[in-house]
Amino acid sequence: MKLATVEYDRAERTALVLDQGERLLLLDRAHRLVTGEHAPALTTMQTIIDGGEPVRQTLERLATQAPPEAVVAASELRWLSPLPRPVQIRDFGSFMEHFRNARSRIQGIPADQVELPAIMLERPLYYVTNRLSVTGHDSDIHWPAYSSVRDYELEFACVLGRDGADIPAADAPSYIFGYTIFNDFSARDTQLEEIATGLGLSKSKDFTDSNVLGPWIVTADELGDPYRLTMTARINGEEVSRGTSAGMHHTFADMIAFASQSTRLHAGEVLCSGTVPTGCGLEHGRYLEPGDTVELEVSDLGVLRNRVVS
Repeated sequence: MKLATVEYDRAERTALVLDQGERLLLLDRAHRLVTGEHAPALTTMQTIIDGGEPVRQTLERLATQAPPEAVVAASELRWLSPLPRPVQIRDFGSFMEHFRNARSRIQGIPADQVELPAIMLERPLYYVTNRLSVTGHDSDIHWPAYSSVRDYELEFACVLGRDGADIPAADAPSYIFGYTIFNDFSARDTQLEEIATGLGLSKSKDFTDSNVLGPWIVTADELGDPYRLTMTARINGEEVSRGTSAGMHHTFADMIAFASQSTRLHAGEVLCSGTVPTGCGLEHGRYLEPGDTVELEVSDLGVLRNRVVS
């Protein structure tokens, strides 16, 4: 199933996505109509995730009955991040060709001559981004005044469904609740300055609404194999890149196993794939201008759309 968080009637609501997002079933309203009772476990996406199998059974019952009085048109609501307050966001680097393409541009050499550090091939390295700076589908991204090089990154992410530490890679898929699209907006001019210090990323990735998730979460059982997805980016309706999740050097299982070493991961954490090859302006030399609309489409996950404004 597809699950969303929306603003409707000036309140944050969880919803079941119908008709590829054209209509949504408001879960709290549907539950009251079906049972006559309030359902605290359906209040937020986090409570849905934390509720485990009992909540899943409730969702299936509501999806089957879907009272019409609880169904609203997408035009009547505002999309929020499906997880408005993620427990944590870790962004990994799992597509090696993205790094080769990016370094090729920066270093001015052919991509096939770029040598990546061995550690990047051996380990699914990541950085922790600002979980409090999150927005959703169809929201405007207000670019920071300190940057003039506006870029997007075409990624997708898994959302964890339960806690665990020192998780074996073989067991890791059972920890995944679902998947969503991720746009890691990046101030490239600022990023190049920060990389030169050797201290890692800072304000190039940390500004208002720089992390975009959505439009919804597709549960793991519905998506099936996550390594067969076509990933496409469009700017103002023009396709600018196309890739596939089949090229991931590190899988989500690898990421979960690595991140959980001597560390407890928690339900509601978001683990992002990193940029698919050609999935950002840095790789092909086309950046965003104020007023541009960027659409990221991942097959079976939907389309995530945002407009960049000054």
